[in-house]
Amino acid sequence: MIIVHHLNNSRSQRVLWLLEELGVAYEVKRYERDAATMLAPAALKAVHPLGKSPVITDGDTTVAESGAIVEYLVERYGKGNLIPPPGTPERLRYVYWLHYAEGSAMPPLLLKLVFDRLESAPMPFFIRPVARAIAGRAKSSFIGPQIKLHLDYMESELAKSPWFAGNDFTAADIQMSFPIEAAASRGGLDSGRPKLMAFLERIHARPAYKRALEKGGPYELLS
Repeated sequence: MIIVHHLNNSRSQRVLWLLEELGVAYEVKRYERDAATMLAPAALKAVHPLGKSPVITDGDTTVAESGAIVEYLVERYGKGNLIPPPGTPERLRYVYWLHYAEGSAMPPLLLKLVFDRLESAPMPFFIRPVARAIAGRAKSSFIGPQIKLHLDYMESELAKSPWFAGNDFTAADIQMSFPIEAAASRGGLDSGRPKLMAFLERIHARPAYKRALEKGGPYELLS
């Protein structure tokens, strides 16, 4: 039995969704973030040394990292579903977007989260103006332009086909869901990019996505 070590409001929500799409039985072991630090609890280190989520265990096999988990599950349980045929242009796009999600799309969004928190973090009054000035400069000169660049790029790619790998929904779309939902939550994604917003509407309407939310619990990235 596959066990998903599920951290609230995290990338592991994608793993639940993928398993629902594949129709594979699994169990959810829940972990809650520290309310003050928002970090994963130390208990996750018993599953994987980095103590992060997502992590799955499948018998004696432990797999961490979202992309690696997606590849493992699709290869082992997909029976050819949710992945384009080998040797096709769609397969190459599938591989690209599977890695782009974390390798390129998420870093500027994560930086924005860090600097947003820096601006509002408690600190001595005489340091606060300097910290806020540094955070504001970083966001306006680098982070904001990078997020815009990536959102514009993703918007233009979805103008070519309804899904990231082509005309068919694949696991690459599941992998891409997290950065796009993060961008809608805190990265400035709105109706000005209709293709990306339509993508969110389509994935949120999928029955498997809804079932995963029921099993995973409240998901604040959607708020």
